[in-house]
Amino acid sequence: MKGIRKTGNAFEIFVDADKILKDVNLGDSISINGVCLTVTSFTSQTFTLDVMPETLKATNIGSLSPGSSVNLERAMAAGGRFGGHFVSGHVDGTGRIVQKKRVENAVYYEIEVDEELAGSMIVKGSVTVDGTSLTIFGISDKTFTISLIPHTSVETILGKKGVGDIVNIETDMIGKYVSHYLKETGKQKKQSLSLSFLEENGFA
Repeated sequence: MKGIRKTGNAFEIFVDADKILKDVNLGDSISINGVCLTVTSFTSQTFTLDVMPETLKATNIGSLSPGSSVNLERAMAAGGRFGGHFVSGHVDGTGRIVQKKRVENAVYYEIEVDEELAGSMIVKGSVTVDGTSLTIFGISDKTFTISLIPHTSVETILGKKGVGDIVNIETDMIGKYVSHYLKETGKQKKQSLSLSFLEENGFA
């Protein structure tokens, strides 16, 4: 992060970068710690983004300060190779790291989230933590566990995170659609078994 300009309850942030700016255009989307933001201006080494009050409330962007390191990712090209899982950059909520431990060459993180977020996760499923796509290998009522290989620890900001740090969480997009569909289907079935439905169909 090069700098931050605060205007009321909104932010304008300035980010130093190199590779990510090679084919940037005004209006492009760039993910900052998993948060999809729009490029409003750029030079050969810096770009600018606006952050709305709602984004500040729902993510950890408000905790950034000049000098902070951030994960950067451009929007996926439709014709490019696809690795990882579908990510929209629309953060579902935040989590808090409650445990960090090294196991052989890996680093395990246990992250606490609210029950709704935890309910959207499955073991071996995907989750995005501060914009990094990872695999879940443990779940409890309010926590999930991920493991970072050495490459991920070095190439992303997660390796520098520790107990107590707040991270952005985005759960699997396909899973959310399936969950929403099942909930809505369940509501329709409950409505179809109402007293009025039974009366209309000769059961009264």
